Amino acid sequence: MKCSTSKKVDNHMLRSVNDNQYQEHFATNDSPLPKRVPGGARVSPKAIESRWELLSVGPEAKEQLLGDQTVDQLELYQKNIENLIGTISIPVGLAGPLRINGLYAQGDYYIPLATTEAALVASYNRGAQVISQAGGCRTVILKEAIGRTPGFIFESVVEASRFANWAVFEFDTFREVAESTTNFGQLIRMDHMIEGNYVYLNFEFSTGDASGQNMVTIATQEICNYIRQHSPVPFKNSFVEANFSGDKKASAKSFMTVRGKKVCAEVVLPAKLVRQRFHTTPENMEKYWRMAFVGGVLQGMIGSQGHVANGLAALYLATGQDVACVSESSVGVTRFELTENGDLYASITLPNVIVGTVGGGTGLPSQKACLEIMGLSGAGHVHALAEVCAGLVLAGELSIIAALAADDFTRAHHKLSRGTDGTAQGMVKQYV
Repeated sequence: MKCSTSKKVDNHMLRSVNDNQYQEHFATNDSPLPKRVPGGARVSPKAIESRWELLSVGPEAKEQLLGDQTVDQLELYQKNIENLIGTISIPVGLAGPLRINGLYAQGDYYIPLATTEAALVASYNRGAQVISQAGGCRTVILKEAIGRTPGFIFESVVEASRFANWAVFEFDTFREVAESTTNFGQLIRMDHMIEGNYVYLNFEFSTGDASGQNMVTIATQEICNYIRQHSPVPFKNSFVEANFSGDKKASAKSFMTVRGKKVCAEVVLPAKLVRQRFHTTPENMEKYWRMAFVGGVLQGMIGSQGHVANGLAALYLATGQDVACVSESSVGVTRFELTENGDLYASITLPNVIVGTVGGGTGLPSQKACLEIMGLSGAGHVHALAEVCAGLVLAGELSIIAALAADDFTRAHHKLSRGTDGTAQGMVKQYV
């Protein structure tokens, strides 16, 4: 008896068109381009109006994006955006209190989180309160540095290695050159990677209270200018950043070293508290964590954690951080263990927390207000903010793993995101 099988082709992504029609969709469009967006960095009402004139939308859209408060504060956005047409409103919720007993963060924090995702604030709020009821989490900054990695192309590996050897002995000079460009940044380390006729110089800086990415770019550019003038080994090309720093991407290199602040947070939750607030047991939470850890290994994850990106994105957005850095900052290791007396030990280590309390978007009105809520606006607070980040995401890891271990995860999202009836309010009370 012959068995025959038919293979169904999964082509739901392709449109049902014949070949000629298919090719027509990708034909070069030679029609005249629309007008360019005018004004560049100008934020005057006239420049903004000229941009709105390009758009085929009704007045309602303009009213939503260009309210009176935005118009009154236009000059404040001058250094943060180009081609400005307005601002958007994102809901901000409060999680806490979160008690932190850290090297820099000390006390009870109410943490503003900007998000449009239902259940997110409720989950972090629950985790923060449970940590606080347990006496607070401990936080430590283990290491800090932010890097730039210029690249150089040589004729051969011989010239590449000669150049790298020369660069090692130029470190003190490189440091002087870099620090001539900034009042707050310091070049603290340098190493290199040779790949054939390529050399990657890895410069690592401390950057004070700023996240420092622009600072280190400017400093590295000045070092590259010095190298062009003084290198005894000629090179064919050089680039101020050769994609070896890990900027805006998760990388094994940054995971194993540091990019920004490397921070650890830990807490011990009594078993009774876990049962009361999380409706599960330390044993169940540890079992779930073990399975999730293996799942992370099987999928090739860098680190192993539940949803660090949720909390960091919401906090970064609220406080004027570079939100794209969540792609690297959310790399981390969450760990749960049963203690000898049956309580739950939980920790998280984040090697790439990139935050600032000065510069960038931290001085914008709403973002500055969110930093002020935590008492962390301005100079002298960046290390405390990094520790708050670690404490916050530890709260989120505890809450989501508890929800999954207790089989509450789906129900919570369904109720909190789809309704405001009594049942939904009951779920809110459970989480808040």
